[in-house]
Amino acid sequence: MDKVAAPVSQDESVPAHPDLDPRHPLVVFGDHRFCAGETLVVQRMPGPHMHSQIELNFLLNGQMTYWFDGRELTIGAGRLCLFWGMVPHQVTDIEKDTRFVCLYVPMSVFLGLANLSQFRDAVFRGAVIEATVIRPFDQDIFLRWREELLQGDEGLTEIVRSELTARVLRIEREGWRDLREHAPAIAGLSSKDSGRAGHVEQMLRFIAEHALEDISVDHVARDVGLHPNYAMNLFKRAVGQTMNQAIARHRLDTARSLLISTDMSITNVAFESGFGSVSRFYEAFTARFGDRPSAFRRRMQAKADARGE
Repeated sequence: MDKVAAPVSQDESVPAHPDLDPRHPLVVFGDHRFCAGETLVVQRMPGPHMHSQIELNFLLNGQMTYWFDGRELTIGAGRLCLFWGMVPHQVTDIEKDTRFVCLYVPMSVFLGLANLSQFRDAVFRGAVIEATVIRPFDQDIFLRWREELLQGDEGLTEIVRSELTARVLRIEREGWRDLREHAPAIAGLSSKDSGRAGHVEQMLRFIAEHALEDISVDHVARDVGLHPNYAMNLFKRAVGQTMNQAIARHRLDTARSLLISTDMSITNVAFESGFGSVSRFYEAFTARFGDRPSAFRRRMQAKADARGE
């Protein structure tokens, strides 16, 4: 799974649209593996993309700027950041020859860490977590993890999983900050529910893959074989938001990406993003982003024009 997305959707659950601008596609990866980016060279991306894993970026040299959930964040050499890939993101600017190690970690790794409730909740809520303590040997370790993951050896992959889990625990213990300045709320699985981490990951994946369809809590619960009431409560305890909130967030993130990356009409954006009503779309979009869809598009286009795109 490379950092630079090809200009086509790799997930057939995302509906195609004849107005989709091929120069700036919305890409949703269907890959859920524990893996590493094949290239070290950071490249500017043609449009936003999403994927289900937690993404870790260790910048080896240079500087890169992300468009992340409506904000621009610049990261320099020697910094380590992680975020949930289901929040639309895009590399918009780089210094020449910038290099990084990019790792993709399944959600189950985070759901299984019982002591990370506040940290994990921040990730689920769209934080860009930066480690405030970096060790001199971190660069060599991340390069080794990348090399071993690219070998495709299951035994090595399990070793990397254990070592990377320990590194995440150290980030939580030694200090971290949210580059988007979101105040995290406390959420997480109790010891009684710790064995259900796989179910929560499956629910998150089902929502990520089917949120643009006409789905409900019942559909999500049925997919994991749980009673809807239990599934709802389990999901809320683990993720810190309801299933309906998670579905709505994915739809709104998709809509925002389409507004930025295509010339699709507002009505078509609403329906392509899974909203059954244009008025409901306007209401939900304005409530979350503080702008009507048309005003948001004009503002983003003005920024792109100012950058000479």
